[in-house]
Amino acid sequence: MSDTTTKIKFELEKENKNSVRYKEIPKEGMPPIVGSIYVQKWFAGNSKTIEVSINKID
Repeated sequence: MSDTTTKIKFELEKENKNSVRYKEIPKEGMPPIVGSIYVQKWFAGNSKTIEVSINKID
C-alpha cells in the first residue's frame, strides 16, 4: 500500500452568504486536480489563499 500526499493551493474566487469559493491554482503545465472548493466562512475567515492536502491511500 503506497501513501502519496499532494498539496493543492487555492485562491479566493467568490464570497457567498455562508461560504467562500476558492479556485485551484494548478501547477505549471498541469490540469487542475480539484477545480473549485467551497469553505465555510467561519473557518475561511479573511484568507485570500488556502492550501489543501490530499492523500491517496491505495
